[in-house]
Amino acid sequence: MTGRQTGSGADRDHYSYRHYADQDVAAGFDALRFGGPIGEYLARVQAEILREGLQPLSGRRVLDVGTGTGRAAVQLAGEGADVVGADFSEEMLGVARIRAREAGRPLDLVRADAHHLPFADRSVDATVSLRVLMHAIDWRQCVAELCRVSRWRVVVDFPAAASFAALESGARRTAHRMGRRVEAYRVLREADVRTAFTAFGFRIVMVRRQFVLPINLHKKLNHLATTRAVEGGLAAVGLLRLFGSPVTMVAER
Repeated sequence: MTGRQTGSGADRDHYSYRHYADQDVAAGFDALRFGGPIGEYLARVQAEILREGLQPLSGRRVLDVGTGTGRAAVQLAGEGADVVGADFSEEMLGVARIRAREAGRPLDLVRADAHHLPFADRSVDATVSLRVLMHAIDWRQCVAELCRVSRWRVVVDFPAAASFAALESGARRTAHRMGRRVEAYRVLREADVRTAFTAFGFRIVMVRRQFVLPINLHKKLNHLATTRAVEGGLAAVGLLRLFGSPVTMVAER
């Protein structure tokens, strides 16, 4: 959902440009990510975390960076925020425009690069950036931009280095080096993300971890009651705190 617009052919060929510039990918993204009972549960949890991290939302000016199909942006607008959605992919923005129109939510949708946001310093109350740091060419630069334009809070998420996601990430990055066209996403250490926010004058005020076992495994099981029971048991013995992923962080200036 993001790429760095430097003008070099290498950067433009980065998978974070190519993958999300595909019309079929954009059209099928929501069904792939949020389809079925586990996907719907994932969407509800995401919505609850955003609601908790950004309350009160009424009247807030929020910038959703890497808005994709606009799911989070439409939710925030529906809860009273004044939302701008930004994404580098025109194809994803096209889906977001349809979603916003069908939901009857006014959204200002703009094409923008997460590494170089076309917004003034502290021009919004809060920024949200979901599933961006894992794909960005320079995730620290993206954090810097999110902090620069935010007066109050920043919400990001990422797959944790201490999780099963690290295994999938390693396999994908190896495949990418071997020439396969895959989303070679990265995992991040919580300590590194905290350090990046601290460098820009922000402190972490909320952390939420979602699953211990891989989301794809839960989707294959396709049984929400089982997912909730298993994940609840793992959380009860402390494994969610140690190995939960994705991690959502809320940082405050």
